[in-house]
Amino acid sequence: MVSEAPPFWWTSIGWQARCLAPVSFVYGRVAAALMRHRRRHALPVPVICVGNFTVGGAGKTPTAIAIARAARAKGLKPGFLSRGYGGSLDVTTVVDPHHHRSTAVGDEPLLLAREAVTVISRRRIPGAEKLVAEGVDLVIMDDGFQSARLKVDYALIVIDSIRGVGNGRVVPSGPVRAPIGVQMSHLDAILKVGKGDAADRLVRQAARSGKPVMVAEVLPAERDALKGKSVLAYAGIADPTKFYRTIEQMGALIVDRQGFPDHHHLAEDEIADLIERAARQGLQLVTTTKDHVRLAGGHGRSGELAELSHVVDVNMVFDDPKAPDLIIEAAIANCRRRRLVAAIES
Repeated sequence: MVSEAPPFWWTSIGWQARCLAPVSFVYGRVAAALMRHRRRHALPVPVICVGNFTVGGAGKTPTAIAIARAARAKGLKPGFLSRGYGGSLDVTTVVDPHHHRSTAVGDEPLLLAREAVTVISRRRIPGAEKLVAEGVDLVIMDDGFQSARLKVDYALIVIDSIRGVGNGRVVPSGPVRAPIGVQMSHLDAILKVGKGDAADRLVRQAARSGKPVMVAEVLPAERDALKGKSVLAYAGIADPTKFYRTIEQMGALIVDRQGFPDHHHLAEDEIADLIERAARQGLQLVTTTKDHVRLAGGHGRSGELAELSHVVDVNMVFDDPKAPDLIIEAAIANCRRRRLVAAIES
Protein backbone atom coordinates (compact mmCIF):
# COMPACT_ATOMS: atom_id res chain seq x y z
CA MET A 1 0.00 0.00 0.00
CA VAL A 2 1.39 3.40 -0.98
CA SER A 3 0.87 6.09 1.63
CA GLU A 4 0.54 9.83 1.20
CA ALA A 5 3.15 12.27 2.45
CA PRO A 6 2.06 13.96 5.70
CA PRO A 7 0.51 17.38 4.98
CA PHE A 8 2.69 19.05 7.64
CA TRP A 9 5.73 18.41 5.44
CA TRP A 10 4.53 21.12 3.07
CA THR A 11 3.64 23.80 5.62
CA SER A 12 5.66 25.90 8.06
CA ILE A 13 7.45 24.01 10.82
CA GLY A 14 4.93 22.90 13.45
CA TRP A 15 4.78 20.67 16.50
CA GLN A 16 4.84 17.45 14.46
CA ALA A 17 8.11 18.39 12.78
CA ARG A 18 9.64 19.49 16.09
CA CYS A 19 8.65 16.23 17.82
CA LEU A 20 10.31 14.21 15.05
CA ALA A 21 13.45 16.36 14.95
CA PRO A 22 15.66 13.88 16.89
CA VAL A 23 14.82 11.09 14.44
CA SER A 24 15.46 13.43 11.52
CA PHE A 25 18.85 14.32 12.96
CA VAL A 26 19.91 10.67 12.99
CA TYR A 27 18.39 9.99 9.56
CA GLY A 28 20.12 13.03 8.10
CA ARG A 29 23.52 12.04 9.51
CA VAL A 30 23.21 8.55 8.02
CA ALA A 31 21.97 9.85 4.65
CA ALA A 32 24.81 12.38 4.50
CA ALA A 33 27.43 9.76 5.35
CA LEU A 34 26.14 7.44 2.63
CA MET A 35 26.23 10.21 0.03
CA ARG A 36 29.78 11.16 0.99
CA HIS A 37 31.40 7.76 1.46
CA ARG A 38 29.45 5.07 -0.42
CA ARG A 39 31.55 3.22 -2.98
CA ARG A 40 30.05 3.58 -6.44
CA HIS A 41 30.25 1.27 -9.43
CA ALA A 42 31.55 2.75 -12.69
CA LEU A 43 29.82 1.97 -15.99
CA PRO A 44 31.56 2.15 -19.39
CA VAL A 45 28.87 4.58 -20.61
CA PRO A 46 27.71 8.00 -19.35
CA VAL A 47 25.13 8.07 -16.54
CA ILE A 48 22.71 10.95 -16.03
CA CYS A 49 20.73 11.00 -12.79
CA VAL A 50 17.44 12.90 -12.74
CA GLY A 51 16.60 13.29 -9.07
CA ASN A 52 15.12 15.68 -6.54
CA PHE A 53 15.83 16.95 -3.05
CA THR A 54 12.61 15.63 -1.58
CA VAL A 55 10.33 12.63 -1.33
CA GLY A 56 7.57 12.73 -3.94
CA GLY A 57 7.13 14.09 -7.43
CA ALA A 58 8.81 17.15 -8.90
CA GLY A 59 8.72 16.42 -12.62
CA LYS A 60 11.50 13.82 -12.89
CA THR A 61 9.72 11.57 -15.41
CA PRO A 62 8.97 14.22 -18.08
CA THR A 63 12.49 15.59 -17.56
CA ALA A 64 14.03 12.16 -18.14
CA ILE A 65 11.90 11.72 -21.26
CA ALA A 66 12.98 15.11 -22.62
CA ILE A 67 16.64 14.17 -22.18
CA ALA A 68 16.08 10.78 -23.85
CA ARG A 69 14.43 12.43 -26.86
CA ALA A 70 17.34 14.83 -27.19
CA ALA A 71 19.77 11.90 -26.96
CA ARG A 72 17.97 10.02 -29.73
CA ALA A 73 18.11 13.14 -31.90
CA LYS A 74 21.90 13.12 -31.42
CA GLY A 75 22.11 9.52 -32.65
CA LEU A 76 22.53 7.96 -29.22
CA LYS A 77 20.68 4.96 -27.79
CA PRO A 78 19.47 6.07 -24.34
CA GLY A 79 18.00 3.75 -21.74
CA PHE A 80 16.16 4.32 -18.48
CA LEU A 81 17.02 2.74 -15.13
CA SER A 82 14.26 2.64 -12.51
CA ARG A 83 13.62 0.77 -9.29
CA GLY A 84 10.08 0.02 -10.43
CA TYR A 85 8.46 1.65 -7.43
CA GLY A 86 4.91 0.41 -6.90
CA GLY A 87 5.49 -2.79 -8.88
CA SER A 88 5.69 -6.34 -7.56
CA LEU A 89 8.62 -7.69 -9.62
CA ASP A 90 11.82 -7.97 -7.60
CA VAL A 91 14.10 -9.24 -10.37
CA THR A 92 15.99 -7.20 -12.95
CA THR A 93 13.57 -6.87 -15.88
CA VAL A 94 13.47 -5.20 -19.28
CA VAL A 95 10.05 -3.52 -19.34
CA ASP A 96 7.76 -4.43 -22.23
CA PRO A 97 4.96 -1.82 -22.45
CA HIS A 98 2.86 -4.26 -24.51
CA HIS A 99 3.17 -7.09 -22.00
CA HIS A 100 3.76 -5.77 -18.49
CA ARG A 101 1.21 -4.09 -16.25
CA SER A 102 1.88 -1.38 -13.72
CA THR A 103 1.15 -3.78 -10.86
CA ALA A 104 4.27 -5.70 -11.90
CA VAL A 105 6.72 -3.01 -13.00
CA GLY A 106 5.29 0.29 -11.69
CA ASP A 107 3.56 3.07 -13.59
CA GLU A 108 6.51 5.33 -14.39
CA PRO A 109 8.60 2.55 -16.01
CA LEU A 110 5.70 1.81 -18.36
CA LEU A 111 5.69 5.44 -19.48
CA LEU A 112 9.47 5.46 -19.88
CA ALA A 113 9.41 2.20 -21.86
CA ARG A 114 7.33 3.91 -24.54
CA GLU A 115 10.32 6.18 -25.19
CA ALA A 116 13.41 3.98 -24.81
CA VAL A 117 14.75 0.71 -23.39
CA THR A 118 13.76 0.62 -19.72
CA VAL A 119 15.06 -1.70 -17.03
CA ILE A 120 13.67 -2.02 -13.53
CA SER A 121 15.85 -3.40 -10.77
CA ARG A 122 15.77 -3.17 -7.00
CA ARG A 123 19.58 -3.15 -7.23
CA ARG A 124 20.82 -0.49 -9.60
CA ILE A 125 24.17 -2.04 -10.56
CA PRO A 126 22.68 -5.19 -12.17
CA GLY A 127 19.99 -3.02 -13.76
CA ALA A 128 22.55 -0.67 -15.26
CA GLU A 129 24.66 -3.57 -16.53
CA LYS A 130 21.56 -5.02 -18.18
CA LEU A 131 21.03 -1.73 -20.02
CA VAL A 132 24.62 -1.78 -21.27
CA ALA A 133 24.10 -5.39 -22.43
CA GLU A 134 21.04 -4.16 -24.36
CA GLY A 135 23.29 -1.80 -26.32
CA VAL A 136 22.44 1.41 -24.46
CA ASP A 137 25.14 4.08 -24.70
CA LEU A 138 23.57 6.61 -22.29
CA VAL A 139 21.94 5.57 -19.01
CA ILE A 140 19.29 7.91 -17.62
CA MET A 141 18.61 7.08 -14.00
CA ASP A 142 15.12 7.97 -12.79
CA ASP A 143 15.71 8.99 -9.16
CA GLY A 144 18.41 7.49 -6.92
CA PHE A 145 20.47 10.66 -6.46
CA GLN A 146 20.87 10.13 -2.71
CA SER A 147 21.23 6.35 -2.62
CA ALA A 148 22.43 4.87 -5.91
CA ARG A 149 25.59 2.77 -5.99
CA LEU A 150 26.50 3.98 -9.48
CA LYS A 151 29.00 6.65 -10.44
CA VAL A 152 26.93 9.47 -11.90
CA ASP A 153 28.42 11.63 -14.65
CA TYR A 154 25.75 14.34 -14.44
CA ALA A 155 23.24 14.85 -11.63
CA LEU A 156 20.29 17.08 -12.50
CA ILE A 157 18.04 17.92 -9.55
CA VAL A 158 14.47 18.90 -10.36
CA ILE A 159 12.66 21.37 -8.07
CA ASP A 160 8.98 22.25 -8.20
CA SER A 161 8.81 26.05 -7.99
CA ILE A 162 5.44 25.94 -6.21
CA ARG A 163 6.24 23.40 -3.47
CA GLY A 164 9.98 23.88 -3.18
CA VAL A 165 11.32 21.66 -0.41
CA GLY A 166 8.32 22.11 1.88
CA ASN A 167 9.30 22.90 5.46
CA GLY A 168 12.94 22.18 4.61
CA ARG A 169 13.33 19.47 7.24
CA VAL A 170 14.84 16.02 6.69
CA VAL A 171 12.59 12.92 6.79
CA PRO A 172 10.53 12.23 8.90
CA SER A 173 10.18 15.86 10.08
CA GLY A 174 9.86 16.97 6.46
CA PRO A 175 10.20 15.79 2.88
CA VAL A 176 13.95 16.38 2.40
CA ARG A 177 15.88 13.15 1.74
CA ALA A 178 19.28 14.29 3.03
CA PRO A 179 20.73 17.58 4.33
CA ILE A 180 20.45 20.17 1.57
CA GLY A 181 24.09 21.26 1.85
CA VAL A 182 25.33 17.72 1.28
CA GLN A 183 22.99 17.22 -1.66
CA MET A 184 24.05 20.54 -3.16
CA SER A 185 27.71 19.49 -3.13
CA HIS A 186 26.94 16.38 -5.20
CA LEU A 187 24.72 17.83 -7.93
CA ASP A 188 25.76 19.31 -11.27
CA ALA A 189 22.74 21.51 -12.01
CA ILE A 190 19.27 22.42 -10.80
CA LEU A 191 16.17 22.45 -12.96
CA LYS A 192 13.51 24.82 -11.63
CA VAL A 193 10.10 23.78 -12.94
CA GLY A 194 7.39 26.41 -13.16
CA LYS A 195 7.06 30.11 -12.43
CA GLY A 196 6.62 30.01 -8.64
CA ASP A 197 9.06 31.38 -6.08
CA ALA A 198 9.18 28.58 -3.47
CA ALA A 199 12.49 27.32 -4.90
CA ASP A 200 14.18 30.71 -5.14
CA ARG A 201 16.22 30.32 -1.95
CA LEU A 202 17.69 27.08 -3.28
CA VAL A 203 18.32 28.68 -6.66
CA ARG A 204 20.33 31.44 -4.97
CA GLN A 205 22.20 28.85 -2.89
CA ALA A 206 23.04 26.91 -6.05
CA ALA A 207 24.24 30.08 -7.78
CA ARG A 208 26.54 30.87 -4.84
CA SER A 209 27.94 27.35 -5.14
CA GLY A 210 28.63 27.82 -8.83
CA LYS A 211 25.93 25.37 -9.90
CA PRO A 212 24.03 26.20 -13.09
CA VAL A 213 20.27 26.67 -12.82
CA MET A 214 18.00 25.75 -15.71
CA VAL A 215 14.33 26.67 -16.00
CA ALA A 216 11.52 24.66 -17.58
CA GLU A 217 7.77 24.29 -17.51
CA VAL A 218 5.44 21.31 -17.77
CA LEU A 219 3.05 22.02 -20.64
CA PRO A 220 0.23 19.94 -22.13
CA ALA A 221 1.03 18.29 -25.45
CA GLU A 222 -2.42 19.29 -26.79
CA ARG A 223 -3.16 22.70 -25.33
CA ASP A 224 -6.69 23.14 -26.71
CA ALA A 225 -7.96 19.56 -26.35
CA LEU A 226 -10.20 20.41 -23.36
CA LYS A 227 -11.03 24.03 -24.17
CA GLY A 228 -14.54 24.93 -22.99
CA LYS A 229 -15.27 21.49 -21.50
CA SER A 230 -16.61 20.74 -18.03
CA VAL A 231 -14.63 17.92 -16.47
CA LEU A 232 -14.20 15.54 -13.56
CA ALA A 233 -10.46 15.37 -12.94
CA TYR A 234 -8.91 12.49 -11.00
CA ALA A 235 -5.29 11.66 -10.23
CA GLY A 236 -3.17 9.44 -8.02
CA ILE A 237 0.08 11.42 -8.11
CA ALA A 238 2.26 13.12 -5.51
CA ASP A 239 0.85 16.61 -6.12
CA PRO A 240 -2.51 16.56 -7.95
CA THR A 241 -2.82 20.35 -7.71
CA LYS A 242 -0.24 20.64 -10.52
CA PHE A 243 -2.46 18.44 -12.68
CA TYR A 244 -5.51 20.55 -11.89
CA ARG A 245 -3.64 23.73 -12.83
CA THR A 246 -2.66 22.19 -16.16
CA ILE A 247 -6.29 21.34 -16.94
CA GLU A 248 -7.35 24.90 -16.15
CA GLN A 249 -4.55 26.24 -18.37
CA MET A 250 -6.08 24.14 -21.17
CA GLY A 251 -9.31 26.12 -20.83
CA ALA A 252 -11.41 23.47 -19.08
CA LEU A 253 -13.72 23.98 -16.11
CA ILE A 254 -13.12 21.51 -13.28
CA VAL A 255 -16.57 20.87 -11.83
CA ASP A 256 -15.56 17.81 -9.80
CA ARG A 257 -12.20 16.40 -8.75
CA GLN A 258 -10.84 13.37 -6.91
CA GLY A 259 -7.32 12.86 -5.62
CA PHE A 260 -5.76 9.54 -4.59
CA PRO A 261 -2.39 8.63 -3.04
CA ASP A 262 0.64 8.50 -5.34
CA HIS A 263 0.84 5.25 -7.38
CA HIS A 264 -2.64 4.26 -6.16
CA HIS A 265 -4.41 1.40 -7.97
CA LEU A 266 -8.13 2.14 -8.07
CA ALA A 267 -10.49 -0.35 -6.45
CA GLU A 268 -13.68 -1.41 -8.24
CA ASP A 269 -15.88 0.76 -6.03
CA GLU A 270 -13.66 3.80 -6.69
CA ILE A 271 -13.83 3.16 -10.45
CA ALA A 272 -17.61 2.80 -10.35
CA ASP A 273 -17.92 6.00 -8.29
CA LEU A 274 -15.89 8.03 -10.82
CA ILE A 275 -17.86 6.70 -13.80
CA GLU A 276 -21.21 7.33 -12.12
CA ARG A 277 -20.30 10.82 -10.88
CA ALA A 278 -19.19 11.88 -14.34
CA ALA A 279 -22.30 10.44 -16.00
CA ARG A 280 -24.64 12.02 -13.45
CA GLN A 281 -23.14 15.49 -13.94
CA GLY A 282 -22.48 15.20 -17.67
CA LEU A 283 -18.73 15.66 -17.23
CA GLN A 284 -15.74 14.53 -19.25
CA LEU A 285 -13.42 12.31 -17.18
CA VAL A 286 -9.81 13.54 -17.28
CA THR A 287 -6.70 11.90 -15.84
CA THR A 288 -2.90 11.73 -16.06
CA THR A 289 -0.76 9.43 -18.18
CA LYS A 290 0.46 7.71 -15.00
CA ASP A 291 -3.08 6.97 -13.87
CA HIS A 292 -4.07 5.81 -17.33
CA VAL A 293 -1.30 3.19 -17.55
CA ARG A 294 -2.47 1.80 -14.22
CA LEU A 295 -5.95 1.35 -15.68
CA ALA A 296 -4.96 -0.05 -19.07
CA GLY A 297 -5.42 -3.81 -19.34
CA GLY A 298 -6.91 -4.01 -15.88
CA HIS A 299 -9.74 -6.18 -14.63
CA GLY A 300 -13.38 -5.28 -14.07
CA ARG A 301 -14.38 -1.78 -15.10
CA SER A 302 -10.85 -0.35 -15.21
CA GLY A 303 -10.78 -0.74 -18.99
CA GLU A 304 -14.10 1.08 -19.22
CA LEU A 305 -12.77 3.97 -17.14
CA ALA A 306 -9.63 4.08 -19.29
CA GLU A 307 -11.77 4.33 -22.44
CA LEU A 308 -13.95 7.08 -20.98
CA SER A 309 -11.05 9.19 -19.73
CA HIS A 310 -9.24 11.90 -21.66
CA VAL A 311 -5.52 11.61 -20.93
CA VAL A 312 -3.53 14.81 -20.42
CA ASP A 313 -0.09 14.15 -21.86
CA VAL A 314 2.57 16.67 -20.86
CA ASN A 315 6.05 17.67 -22.00
CA MET A 316 8.91 19.24 -20.08
CA VAL A 317 9.70 22.38 -22.09
CA PHE A 318 13.03 24.03 -21.28
CA ASP A 319 13.35 27.82 -21.49
CA ASP A 320 16.62 27.17 -23.30
CA PRO A 321 15.87 24.53 -25.97
CA LYS A 322 19.57 23.59 -26.02
CA ALA A 323 19.61 22.66 -22.31
CA PRO A 324 19.02 18.89 -22.78
CA ASP A 325 21.86 18.79 -25.34
CA LEU A 326 24.17 20.58 -22.91
CA ILE A 327 23.31 18.07 -20.17
CA ILE A 328 24.08 15.13 -22.47
CA GLU A 329 27.34 16.65 -23.74
CA ALA A 330 28.50 17.38 -20.18
CA ALA A 331 27.71 13.81 -19.11
CA ILE A 332 29.67 12.40 -22.06
CA ALA A 333 32.66 14.66 -21.32
CA ASN A 334 32.60 13.75 -17.62
CA CYS A 335 32.43 10.05 -18.49
CA ARG A 336 35.44 10.32 -20.79
CA ARG A 337 37.38 12.16 -18.09
CA ARG A 338 36.39 9.57 -15.48
CA ARG A 339 37.49 6.67 -17.69
CA LEU A 340 40.79 8.39 -18.55
CA VAL A 341 41.59 8.94 -14.87
CA ALA A 342 40.72 5.30 -14.10
CA ALA A 343 42.99 4.11 -16.93
CA ILE A 344 45.90 6.25 -15.70
CA GLU A 345 45.46 5.10 -12.09
CA SER A 346 45.33 1.45 -13.10
